[in-house]
Amino acid sequence: MSLDLADIKKKSKPARLSADKAGPAGGAREAKSNDLKKVFDFLNKDIAFGKKGLKDLKKEQFYSELNILLTSGTDVRTAMDIVVAEQTKKKEKAIFEDLMNRVLEGISLSEAMEESGQFTAYEFYSIRIGEESGKLNNVLKDLSIYFSKKIKQKKQFTSALTYPLLVLITAVGAVIFMMNFVVPMFEDVFKRFKGDLPALTKAVVKLSNVFSEYLGMILLIIVSIILVLYFVRKKNWYRNLSSKLLLKTPMIGVLVQKIYLARFCQSMALLIGSKTPMLRAIQLIKNMIPFYPYQQALTTIENDILYGKPLYKSMEQFSIFDKRTVSLTKVAEEINQLDTVFAKLNDQYSQELEHRIGMLSSVLEPIMIIFVGLLVGIILIAMYMPMFQLGTSMY
Repeated sequence: MSLDLADIKKKSKPARLSADKAGPAGGAREAKSNDLKKVFDFLNKDIAFGKKGLKDLKKEQFYSELNILLTSGTDVRTAMDIVVAEQTKKKEKAIFEDLMNRVLEGISLSEAMEESGQFTAYEFYSIRIGEESGKLNNVLKDLSIYFSKKIKQKKQFTSALTYPLLVLITAVGAVIFMMNFVVPMFEDVFKRFKGDLPALTKAVVKLSNVFSEYLGMILLIIVSIILVLYFVRKKNWYRNLSSKLLLKTPMIGVLVQKIYLARFCQSMALLIGSKTPMLRAIQLIKNMIPFYPYQQALTTIENDILYGKPLYKSMEQFSIFDKRTVSLTKVAEEINQLDTVFAKLNDQYSQELEHRIGMLSSVLEPIMIIFVGLLVGIILIAMYMPMFQLGTSMY
């Protein structure tokens, strides 16, 4: 591995020597070439649509492996070479190769991450703090834990909602099928009855007729609503409204609040522990948490801290921070142990999240099954009630 790195350095050395020997003319040509390169890079960046960074899982693996390699005494360049060699996907391999090449050019890992455009300011700033303070291994470990918990929370939340959503989709499909095929068949039979139909049967038959007649329009309205919501999803008024509705949703609202509160505490513990200034930490976390209420709250907190207001005083203005967090933040500020307190809070909220997500899954499953049973049962009862009446009238 070291021979490969030495070869790369040897190959790059003559180019630098030739540039030095070229004198002023060579320097001018090199400066002009660099300017042209910057222009082309800018244009390419502008016209590159849909470019996405690395996934959270890949970042978690990257920080974890890099921490293990550096802890074992491997230098950054060799560690990056090992990371590149392990990549199987072309896109990810190209990203890490670009990162390694930037490091080989002599810049720091944090600068290489910033220039690559694949990492957030939260990540490369944390790495930079680790490089400057000599605690890079600790920062890498914390980043690995951060993404590991983030992925775990996503998986837990997704698994808790997957089954109820599948049941709901099945229920909607069953109702559509019965309204379009089953109820019309019974309606033809009911026309032969001389007696009056039960009120429930009349309502279901009428609803089936409306449903069959306006099915295309109903689907068009649903698709239109989905498209409108998709295009306005980044508008502040929509983000504000949707987040308020989400937080007021029973069970789900509390869960969402705990998820972002745990993420806030974990981010604060990482940045404050890396000796990041408070104001800079708030700015970075604001860019990391996409939930609108937190972005608005952190914007206000940022301004308050700028004018000397204590963190806990600013936090207590917002309901998204519970009393426990605010009280412990006050104590932590007084004893100068913010990173320790936020780390403990993150652990507590993470455990609470696991418990709540488990409860959500166990509660939603029977509720959805009962809901589907009621829907199908009401339609079947409405269809068979006239037959029961006919059977009793014959005796």
